[in-house]
Amino acid sequence: MLAYVSWHRPAAGIDEQAYEGALEQFHASLAQRPPSGFNGSAVFRAHEIPWLAGGSQGGYEDWYLLDGWSAVGVLEEAAVSSGHVTAHERIAAKSGIAAGAVYRLAEGHARLGETRVGVWVTRASGHSHPSVEALLGDGMDRATAGLWRRCIGLGPAPEYCLLATERPAGAGEARLPAGWSAAVLSREVLFSG
Repeated sequence: MLAYVSWHRPAAGIDEQAYEGALEQFHASLAQRPPSGFNGSAVFRAHEIPWLAGGSQGGYEDWYLLDGWSAVGVLEEAAVSSGHVTAHERIAAKSGIAAGAVYRLAEGHARLGETRVGVWVTRASGHSHPSVEALLGDGMDRATAGLWRRCIGLGPAPEYCLLATERPAGAGEARLPAGWSAAVLSREVLFSG
């Protein structure tokens, strides 16, 4: 399973409630008429997004679950095609800065609407990849968490993301190899479907 993840903020002067309403309308449109290979989406209000310019500011995080690489292209075309174009144009007209990435589910579940915490792990340049076991330490509950690894960055994006219902005991800064960092960020679900 892949996930296209987008981080973004409204353009200057855009009302937050209007922006959130347009986001929810776009995701609801995809849920009502899902493109081939699309397995649902979620929108979160994030209190901070450190890798997006102005990182201490809040913003939004969209997750689009997809069967595989061909579904990424299908979603791209469907988003601006008949059935979704009006909802897409509404949110695009209100959007400011954005970045994105494609992640692959490495372990656990992909039930996005249940997750409230994201542990975002970033690798310093030149450092090797640790094993999944090293990252998880004491492990994770596969029924309540999912570990995602970045496949493609479309702008700055952390290497791993552990999504969970609460902060996992086994994920923490002290467990990471030298040169790696972790940010534990809380999120609020705006839409899940």
